[in-house]
Amino acid sequence: MCESVRKQLFQVKLADEIFRIECRYSETKEFLSEYLTCEESVSSYTVSVGPEDIRYEQERSRMSAEAEGREVIHWSDAYLEKLAVYRKIAEILPKKGGILYHGSVVAVDGKGHLFTAISGTGKSTHTRLWREYLGDRAVMINDDKPLICIKEGEVRVYGTPWDGKHHLSMNASVPLVSIVDLERGEKNHIEKVDPMSIYPLLLQQMYRPTDPDALSCSLKILDRIMKQVHFYRLKCNMDIEAAKVAYEILGSEEKK
Repeated sequence: MCESVRKQLFQVKLADEIFRIECRYSETKEFLSEYLTCEESVSSYTVSVGPEDIRYEQERSRMSAEAEGREVIHWSDAYLEKLAVYRKIAEILPKKGGILYHGSVVAVDGKGHLFTAISGTGKSTHTRLWREYLGDRAVMINDDKPLICIKEGEVRVYGTPWDGKHHLSMNASVPLVSIVDLERGEKNHIEKVDPMSIYPLLLQQMYRPTDPDALSCSLKILDRIMKQVHFYRLKCNMDIEAAKVAYEILGSEEKK
């Protein structure tokens, strides 16, 4: 990475927290443009990304590709810097009551439903079906890596610009009503489950900080989410009927 790149200094507001960003590429600031803020906060955090952080992201990418049998892609430093910024935010946020979670979040009439599953199951396809079925009532909060936070005792889910290959997200937050374990199936069927029955999946899909204290906070946040949010298992095909079947049950939670 060229050491002569001019340092970028700016502030963003994510999950109602202020982060001061110190990075090297203007693309990162542009990527975060909808979240830029001039607000001041006594509890703001500084996220500084250097060459060693970018090398770390490249190595993680290489190891992940090799483990999954995929082609190793040598991403640009500018792209890797965006990942490094989010990883550092995800390390900080648990101490403020929030976690990064892997899932696709659709909101209907102002209440959020998060669909989570292993990669390739069809989370984005299913939330697209919700938008087709419900029209303008359904909006995407984030299609890949939302933030879930406990704010004044309420579980809320927040959009971020780290929103997957379809780039579906918005700078907004909604109460989180349900988390759904999505599985492929020939017939569409949804049932309420004890969150402990899918706990391994919940842990897998949650970002797990390397800092022990932050990890402890993350697990406590997950425990609170499990007590306050409704959990379901949905077996579905990729037909719009799947959205209808799911919403008939999940939509009833919105009215409570």
